[in-house]
This record gives sequence, C-alpha cells and structure tokens, in this order.
Amino acid sequence: MNYRYLFGPVQSRRLGVSLGVDMVMSTICSLDCVYCECGNTTNRTLVRKEYVPADAIIKELTDCLAQLPAIDFVTFGGSGEPTLNSGLGRIVRYLKREFPRYRCALLTNGTLLYLPEVRDEILPFDMVLPNLDAVSQSVFDVINRPSPGLDNERIIEGLIAFRREYRGAIWLEIFIVPGVNDTQAELSLLKAAATRIGPDRVQLNSLDRPGACDWVKPATAEHLESLAHFFAPLPVEIIARRIRSGAQWKEGDASPDAILSLLARRPSTIEEISALTGLTINRAADVMRGLIADRSVIAQTVERRTFFRIS
Repeated sequence: MNYRYLFGPVQSRRLGVSLGVDMVMSTICSLDCVYCECGNTTNRTLVRKEYVPADAIIKELTDCLAQLPAIDFVTFGGSGEPTLNSGLGRIVRYLKREFPRYRCALLTNGTLLYLPEVRDEILPFDMVLPNLDAVSQSVFDVINRPSPGLDNERIIEGLIAFRREYRGAIWLEIFIVPGVNDTQAELSLLKAAATRIGPDRVQLNSLDRPGACDWVKPATAEHLESLAHFFAPLPVEIIARRIRSGAQWKEGDASPDAILSLLARRPSTIEEISALTGLTINRAADVMRGLIADRSVIAQTVERRTFFRIS
C-alpha cells in the first residue's frame, strides 16, 4: 500500500525510530516559524477542521501497524500543526484501542492548548512535546510569526492547564535562535514560564537542518551547554543527534516517490537516507542525483553537512 499520510520510519533525535503521521499535509499551521524544516507556512490559520480525512489516516495506520513494524513511536507531526485537524482525538483513541503495543507521541507548537476541547482530545497520547520559544510578544512575533490574534500569554496558560490535566510525559522544547531569544531578559522569562508549566523535561534545540529563513544560524555547543546550566534546576537536556544503523524501511519501499515524501517533511543527509532505506550510499547518491536533475530536490549545506530537501 502506498501511504499518503504516513512517512518514514525516520530516525528522530528525540524519539528514536518514529513512524510519522501528517495530519494536515502541505504547510498548514498556526505559526510560521523562521527555523521550520518544512519551509514557510503556506496557510497560516487557527481554523480547526479535517484537513486530512481521519478515516483515510486510520486506514493507512491499520495497514501499516498490522505488519508489526519495529518502531519506538507513532508520532503525529509532519508538515504542519496536527492539533488543527479536528479528527486528531478520534485517531489517537483508535490507535490506543486497536494497537496498544505502540506508544503515541504528539509534536505540537502548543498554540491551541488554551482550548479545553483540544486538551481533552490529546489526553490519550503517551507523550506530548510542545514548543515554547519565547515569552515576550515581540520575540514571539520575530521567531514564530503567529497567526493574527494569537496571544502568547494565553498559549502559556494553556500549557499550564494541560500539565494539570495530563498524566503522560511532557517534554518542552525551547528552540534557541542566537541573537533573538537568548538575551538575559528573554531567557529569564523562558525559565520562569517553564517552571510554571512544570514539564518532565526541558529540551534545548537549535538549527540542525535547513530552516525557513537563511538568517537563522545554529547555536554553538558551548552556548547550549551554558544555557542548560542557566535553566537548572529544571530537568534540562540538549537534543543531540542520534543515528541508528540498520534499515528502518522494508525492502522495496525506497522508491524515489517514497524518498520525496520523506524529504517533504524532513530534509535529510545522504547518510540518513541510506540508513533509513537500506540503500547503499552510492545507490542513495544515484537516486538523489536523479531527483536533483529532475529539479524535484535541491541540496543545501548547514554547518558543513549537506541536506536534501524538496525544491
């Protein structure tokens, strides 16, 4: 079965081997973050509806998980904000009922957690990983470029309310954009907000793949280490790259179209493509050369590493 809404499995820096579920397709989001690896948001909105039919996603998940793939998580994320899809709660409850052996994770920007119905829908997830990149509205506007009407204080209050109601693990990601949200004033606000939210873990992240805006640069390892000390005694970790060996895709799945589907959600290096698909480095390079020649893919360098992404 060719999947339209599932992608991977991919090797996630935070979740190990992860089967991705794209709940909105395209780049439909409440934010337009300058660092987003999916590129610029094409439809910035706060409107919730079934951007992707829940029944279609359930059908693909049923087919895929019935084959008992060796994955660590089924991860709802993809190319936009998954809580915008009004079918999210029905899908995760189906998974927990029919495939309880698989843990479910939600990657969310947290912008809609001020809505009680959204908080209720995502309670069945085993893990929720929201973002909080800024507290002051001015920094929020620069980094996250929100939909009109989004109040950052209301977002933070939604995260606090969710922590009170939710019994699973919350890993709060703070994406560091050097020169923007790493001033002493903003860091103090972020630490205070994270303390109020009370996540199980605070994860410091920085640019690792090509983002939406070329001016965004990675934070150095030394800078991230100093920030980790600053956020103590909160449980802080720096997200590190972890690449597992061994193919995660089944033999015959590594078609050019399947690789394009992956790259549309996640720019990847040739080493990552090889490790995921089971293709040799040389064969993976041949495929990428063909996709570049077709102008389907471009190569982009970040910190001396070459990533392939949809053109």
